[in-house]
Amino acid sequence: MIGTLDVIVLDCPDPNSLADFYAEVLGMRKFSDDPGWAELVGRDQGRPLLAFQRVENYTPPQWPGQDVPQQIHLDVKVDDLDAGEAAVLALGATRTGSETPTFRVYLDPAGHPFCLINPKD
Repeated sequence: MIGTLDVIVLDCPDPNSLADFYAEVLGMRKFSDDPGWAELVGRDQGRPLLAFQRVENYTPPQWPGQDVPQQIHLDVKVDDLDAGEAAVLALGATRTGSETPTFRVYLDPAGHPFCLINPKD
């Protein structure tokens, strides 16, 4: 095992309103929000979280077609970003070059983005 599923992130134009919607649908509680990011936690406050991130000029998916595919990514929590990176690259992931001190973005072998995260909190 390289890491644990920490956050499922949905792209959207308005994170707070979509988080409010899913909080009602799923019986979850919004515990973090700002204009560009909102998070929901379940009753047991365990992981994974459900999060929503603002995307400028958002285009919703077209279902069932693939002209605009589904827009979601996984955040995988690791103890060490360098070790996690080495492991996912060995499995066939590709670096995107997008990173901060607490996360790095990769593409899986089919081209889906995912993040390795190591929150400092």
